Amino acid sequence: MAHPAEARLVALREQFAEIDIDALLVTTPANVRYLTNFTSPSDGMVLVTKDEARLMTDGRYTAQAAEESWLTVDILSNETRRAWQAYVSNLVRGTLGIEAAAMTVAEYQAFKEKTDTEPTLTHSLVENLRLYKSPAEIAVLREAAKLTDDAFTHILEFVRSGVKEVDVALELERYMRSNGAEDKSFDIIVASGTRSAMPHGVASQKVINTGELVTLDFGAQIDGYHADMTRTVAVGKLSDAHKQMYEAVLEAEVRALNAVAPHKDGKEVDAVAREVLERAGLATYFNHSLGHGVGLNIHEQPALSPVRSFMLEPNMTATIEPGVYIPGDAGVRIEDLVVITDDGFERLSHSDKGLLEL
Repeated sequence: MAHPAEARLVALREQFAEIDIDALLVTTPANVRYLTNFTSPSDGMVLVTKDEARLMTDGRYTAQAAEESWLTVDILSNETRRAWQAYVSNLVRGTLGIEAAAMTVAEYQAFKEKTDTEPTLTHSLVENLRLYKSPAEIAVLREAAKLTDDAFTHILEFVRSGVKEVDVALELERYMRSNGAEDKSFDIIVASGTRSAMPHGVASQKVINTGELVTLDFGAQIDGYHADMTRTVAVGKLSDAHKQMYEAVLEAEVRALNAVAPHKDGKEVDAVAREVLERAGLATYFNHSLGHGVGLNIHEQPALSPVRSFMLEPNMTATIEPGVYIPGDAGVRIEDLVVITDDGFERLSHSDKGLLEL
C-alpha cells in the first residue's frame, strides 16, 4: 500500500504547472502536518520540489521529527534559521511558490530582499487536497466523534443547577483527554441562561441556574483531526417559549441534515434550515452560516453559507449547525458532523438531539 505522503505529494505537484511554479514552500501549520505527520507543525515548514520534499525544523525537534515525519528532515542550525530564506532559495531550481495566506507582508518583503527573487503567491494548493478526506482520515474523524459522543453522555451527570460553566468545560476536557484525545478541538463553549444567546460563549465563571438552557459546543481532537458537536440541554423545566425555540432549531437541523447530498450546493442546504426558522418567526436570530468543513483545522472548506455557493462532493466533511440567539433571553444550537458519501451522508455525531430537561 502506498504511503499517504506519496499520493499527497503527487497530487500537489500536479498543480505546479497550472500556476507555473517549480517548488512550493508550505508554512501553514495544518498543511505542514498533512504532508509530514509532524505534530509540532507551527515550528516547521515543508519544501516540495519536483523531485523531493523535506521537512525543515530546528534542533528542539531532532528526535521528534525523526520519529514522526514521513519526509526527509532538515534540522536547521541557529545560523541557518536566521537566513532561512536564502537556504530555501538555494534548494530551488526555478520559481518558488509560497502560501499567500500564511506569510506576512514583512516576511514576504524579507524574502525578496534576502534572495533577490520574487516568490509566486499561491492560494489553497494543499487545502484543495485536504478538502477530500481519505478513508484513513475519515476513520480518525469517526473515532474523534465517537469520543465526543461519549463525553456528552458523561457530562449529562455533571450539568446541574449550582455548577459553574467553566467546571463543566474542564470536566469535558478531562474526560476526553483521559480517554484518548490528543487535545480538545477548540475552546469549549458552555453558555447558560442569557449567555446561551452568545454563539461563541466560551465557558465563564457563571453559575448554571434552574430553568436555563445550556449550550455545549465541543469536540475531541485525535491525531490532529477535530470533531465538532453542539447540544443544548435544559436544567429543570423550560418555559413554553424556550421549548418552541428548541423545537424550531431541531426541525431546522434535521431538515437541513436530510438535505445533505453529493453535488448539492451548500448554499441550498443552508436555505433549508432558514426556511424552517422563517416559518417559526426566528430567522432573524440565526446569524451565522449553517456549517463548515472539519479536519486538521476546526473550520475549513466546504462552506454551507447563505452568501456563498460551494458544491458538496463525496469525502468532504461538514457540520450542520443552525442556531437561534435572542439577546437578553436565550439561545439554542444543535450540531452534527457528517461525511458526504456517494449517495448521501454518514452522520458521525450520534448523541440524542431530543430536548433533555436535566
